Amino acid sequence: MTSTLDTDLTRDAFLGGRLHLWQPRAGYRAGVDPVLLAASVPAQSGESVLDLGCGVGAAALCLGARVPGLDLMGVEQQAEYAALAARNGLPVAVGTVTDLPDEVRCRSFDHVLANPPFFDRKSGREASDAGREVARGLNTPLSDWIKAGAKRLRHKGYLHVIHRAERVPDLLAAAQGRLGSPEIWPISPRVGRAAELVIFRARKDGRANFRLHAPIILHEGAQHLRDADSYTPVIRAVLREGAALGI
Repeated sequence: MTSTLDTDLTRDAFLGGRLHLWQPRAGYRAGVDPVLLAASVPAQSGESVLDLGCGVGAAALCLGARVPGLDLMGVEQQAEYAALAARNGLPVAVGTVTDLPDEVRCRSFDHVLANPPFFDRKSGREASDAGREVARGLNTPLSDWIKAGAKRLRHKGYLHVIHRAERVPDLLAAAQGRLGSPEIWPISPRVGRAAELVIFRARKDGRANFRLHAPIILHEGAQHLRDADSYTPVIRAVLREGAALGI
């Protein structure tokens, strides 16, 4: 039976139907980014994972669908989205990256995931929907996200972030002195196109040198030719079959 509340929600398929998530019909809706982030995490069964700013739980739950036996936890500042994450099956606490709830502060994790808001609201227009604005507009400095993630990692744990390519200098600067072994995977729409996103990974107490990897290509062909699925085989396997990126 559909409740009155459910008329404002949709239940959407991810990973080719392997996962279904309740999301607001209007407002911020999870797309490709959290799925790619989840696919980049080389987690193993029995490990613990914290999803900072989890929204409806897309990144953590996509990871959990691929790797059974993970100890998943989310933090979300918007109570409505946190309630949806819980409904979707993710243990979640309400809080912010600068004021984490006690049940998170008392723990350490093997992996911390973050898909921070992309847009600096010192410039640009706010979204008309409040939920979308909080999810997309960067009011908390990116350095605070990295600091919070680093604090919650156990020794040799990994922080995984997906963000805009132009924020690479900020990611590296924020990790300095907190995390080591930084790595960047550029994400390019097509061969020959500049990267628009990056996956950033760094390790607590890591000692390896910085690594800049070959780009991950999203779509086949040099340009968009028709309205059809043009994802590369690797990306199609991630989005439709729940595969790992293998990075």
